[in-house]
Amino acid sequence: MWWINAKRIIKYGSIGFIRNSFVSLSTILVMTITLFVIGSLIFIGAILTTTLNQVRDKVDVNVYFVTTAPEGNILSLKKSIEALPEVKSVEYISKEQALEAFRMRHQNDQLTLQALDELDENPLGASLSIRAKETSQYEGIAKFLESDAAVTAGETPIIEKINFFQNKAAIDRLTRVIDSSEQFGLAIIIFLLIASVMITLNTIRLAIYTARDEISVMKLVGAENSYVRGPFVFEGVLYGVVAGIVTLVLFYPLTLWLGPITEGFFNDINIFQYYLDNFGQIFLIIMGTGIFLGAVSSYLAVRRYLKV
Repeated sequence: MWWINAKRIIKYGSIGFIRNSFVSLSTILVMTITLFVIGSLIFIGAILTTTLNQVRDKVDVNVYFVTTAPEGNILSLKKSIEALPEVKSVEYISKEQALEAFRMRHQNDQLTLQALDELDENPLGASLSIRAKETSQYEGIAKFLESDAAVTAGETPIIEKINFFQNKAAIDRLTRVIDSSEQFGLAIIIFLLIASVMITLNTIRLAIYTARDEISVMKLVGAENSYVRGPFVFEGVLYGVVAGIVTLVLFYPLTLWLGPITEGFFNDINIFQYYLDNFGQIFLIIMGTGIFLGAVSSYLAVRRYLKV
């Protein structure tokens, strides 16, 4: 019996979808706009995340050691720093690597290179480049490095300078900018989602309003609520499926056009490549949201006409 009812629901839902072609087209158009906004938020979120990660990766704390610091003590300190939960990575730059990098930076400055060659020994010390998981965690790392156990080998200090304190104002300002950007982005996403859902709900309500007399007649002849509601819910699902397909098709040429632009402007992200690499996830989000919006909106819209 349930299979017969299911076939009837699918049949009458499909008939209603085709019969009310103008209303269906209008509803699909609104839902496509809604899904397009949701899809755009996915891409905007990916760009924002990539941009913030780029900014975070450019921030680090450099620890410069005295030239007499034993390498064993430096490597031991490196392990201690890596054990901190706030630390993302630690890079060790030896005295020799520092000297080579200095020569590369000043390869066109012959006077500086000549002065360097006249020295009997390497004047540069080793260093550590520390990256934290969050920019707000650098201060805690710097305080750890200032502790006696961290900066001395026996009674002799091994750390010459920690550049966090010179850059503290810039790092704090960057932390506030990142936090504000994330909060603002989340607020915009929530606002657009709510607006899109409300527009879709009201559009489907208008579509079902045209069938209110048909619903009343079905109720008067004794049809159950689930049987009356079923075709309209299925019709809503069809709205969502078609709108989802249209949205995914529209994103292909749009992201193809924007791909080189985003790659040139944001460096690490090509929006077209992101679309292709994450198509399965984007497909599920767009289609799932479309089907959910169509079904739930139809369910809620029909409910008011079931009370006869």
